[in-house]
Amino acid sequence: MQTLRSIFLACVLMMLHISPLNAQWIQTNGPYGGAISCFAASGTNLFAGTYGGGVFLSTNNGTNWTAVNSGLTNTDVRSLAVSGTNIFAGLFGGVCLSTDNGTSWTAVGLTSQIVYALAVSGTNLFAGTFSGGIFLSTNNGTSWTAVNSGLPNTTVRSLLVSGTNLFAGTDVGVFLSTNNGTSWTGGAPIYNVLALAVSGTNLFAGTYGGVFLSTNNGTSWTAVNSGLTNTTVPSLAVSGTNLFAGTAGGVFLSTNNGTSWTAVGLTSEVIDALAVPGTNLFAGTGGGGVFLSTNNGTSWTAVNSGLISTSVRSFAVSGTNLFAGTFGSGFFLSTNNGTSWTADNSGLTNAYVLALAVSGTNLFAGTMSGGTMGDGVFLSTNNGTSWTASGLTSTSVNALAVLGTNLFAGTYDGVFLSTNNGTSWTEVNSGLTSTSVVALAVSGTNLFAGTLSAGVFLSTNNGTSWTEVNTGLMSYYNIYALAVSGTNLFAGTYGGGVFLSTNNGTSWTAVNSGLTNTLVRSLAVSGTNLFAGTVGSGGGVFLSTNNGTSWTLVNSGLTNISIYALAVSGTNLFAGPDGGGVWRRPLSEIITSIHNTSSELPSEFLLRQNYPNPFNPTTTIKFQITISKFVKLSVFDMLGYEVATLMNEQLKPGMYEVEWDGKGYSSGTYYYKLFAGDYVETKKMILMK
Repeated sequence: MQTLRSIFLACVLMMLHISPLNAQWIQTNGPYGGAISCFAASGTNLFAGTYGGGVFLSTNNGTNWTAVNSGLTNTDVRSLAVSGTNIFAGLFGGVCLSTDNGTSWTAVGLTSQIVYALAVSGTNLFAGTFSGGIFLSTNNGTSWTAVNSGLPNTTVRSLLVSGTNLFAGTDVGVFLSTNNGTSWTGGAPIYNVLALAVSGTNLFAGTYGGVFLSTNNGTSWTAVNSGLTNTTVPSLAVSGTNLFAGTAGGVFLSTNNGTSWTAVGLTSEVIDALAVPGTNLFAGTGGGGVFLSTNNGTSWTAVNSGLISTSVRSFAVSGTNLFAGTFGSGFFLSTNNGTSWTADNSGLTNAYVLALAVSGTNLFAGTMSGGTMGDGVFLSTNNGTSWTASGLTSTSVNALAVLGTNLFAGTYDGVFLSTNNGTSWTEVNSGLTSTSVVALAVSGTNLFAGTLSAGVFLSTNNGTSWTEVNTGLMSYYNIYALAVSGTNLFAGTYGGGVFLSTNNGTSWTAVNSGLTNTLVRSLAVSGTNLFAGTVGSGGGVFLSTNNGTSWTLVNSGLTNISIYALAVSGTNLFAGPDGGGVWRRPLSEIITSIHNTSSELPSEFLLRQNYPNPFNPTTTIKFQITISKFVKLSVFDMLGYEVATLMNEQLKPGMYEVEWDGKGYSSGTYYYKLFAGDYVETKKMILMK
């Protein structure tokens, strides 16, 4: 019998050495839509490149989409090109190649370049870059050569192959090469060339100043803008005798080579990409995803199912409802922690939702000003099924806050107050030295406003007057986030990290130890735990369990580390990155009551026996590491299944202790295992109830 027990225990320990499932962030199933930068078609496959969401593939004309990003070194995709069975993606940092329709990608150079444009001519692949000019590869990206002779401007935003001619659109005009980029010549200057298209002997250029036509390969140009009510033209496409222009205010059609134009829909969208595979016209928008027209733009249908590339700018929580405001795709609701999302935007005439707030059964959305969008604040009394505009037009509403029966809006024109659920508004800016208000927070009867260029302001009388409260904030006066935890007020700054005030802003202290990125755009609080969302290199989501005294990066699984929104809903933390929809992670995976117990540097890696043992229901596990390592501490049951992850982050050298709460687990024997680089150790503990 003893032998059988030994064999069983040995089997369990062997199972524990099998790599466990990673505890990490996961992408929820939405919201759908997002910013589309480019298209490429290959047979019945349509590829869409997105800003922040990577590459998506549709095999059924956009009815549904699948992310195809495995191996893609950057999810900010600026250009796509097809050459036979090869798909090339130009990124915000290099070029990647896929030979299997996006199932997998391999980096093939130009990693230091922003690749705005790609073009294929026979076996030649050309890449147009930001400030680096044009590069040529004759071996599918294995090696590259700069081909810029005669090219006076090295920011190339568009490329076009027409027969033996290669055209490059730059910030100072269109240039022509007839020898695969060995030399370039230019004609009459036109500026900021964003798009190129050819129809017969006609060459068209889309610019910030409209559409231009050349009938002599760019030697001379004529503006052809009659009827074009928006002259910012990021995209062009040709279908037979039809010329389509994608503008910052919708799609336009010309049937006479640009002599006249007619608006054909999507007037509230920025059209960054157009594609005409077969008889279908696809439009990629700056935030609303992909639209399809089968009748040359007469009517359009959103085709976004599975296209999770949305940039989330705001969250709000009400009971089991999680609300998300997106940058270009409107408002979304999830009642099941992101498993599914619904977009009921009836009456919401602005799809750029920067702020959300809940007051009883009322839900408010603050939107961005601009273009033909209906801006200001919108009200829904049915969880977003329908919306009503409630004022503050012609200004971007960056933040919303509720104090009693008062609703406050932070805008670029200061703070506004409504005492009747948005029916009417009053400007309340007395004492504000900056009216660019991008953050609001409430603590008791105190209202705080975070501004651009002037720091934090406090009002104790519902905005009637404001007092600057910036002592200790130094020069970091761009306040993008505010959060309250008990008597603590936290300010997230753009460049200065996080600051703490324990006296309502009278004085501030920087609390940035371990915060490797100080560009803070969002804050969230869960009990005594504080989360910070940062943007850019070295950033992501950070956790502090000691009011900012120290921070730990908790990014495992995140593919986009520019975090613009954070929210705690139930037992989960939600993050809204700059593209890629909403991401979720259980709080129990992140918050482990981990403490660095000593400033002394240990001389060896060590996992200690838990105490007490047996225990009911909590026990403490201590360990130490000698150098900075990515540490995972997991709990397994007798069958070798991972039942809890207590730590899964990068830690500095030191001695640590973690508490495990066995409440909710059955009595029995458990194993806890420490992974720290090459050091792996397992110990046994007993939960006895």
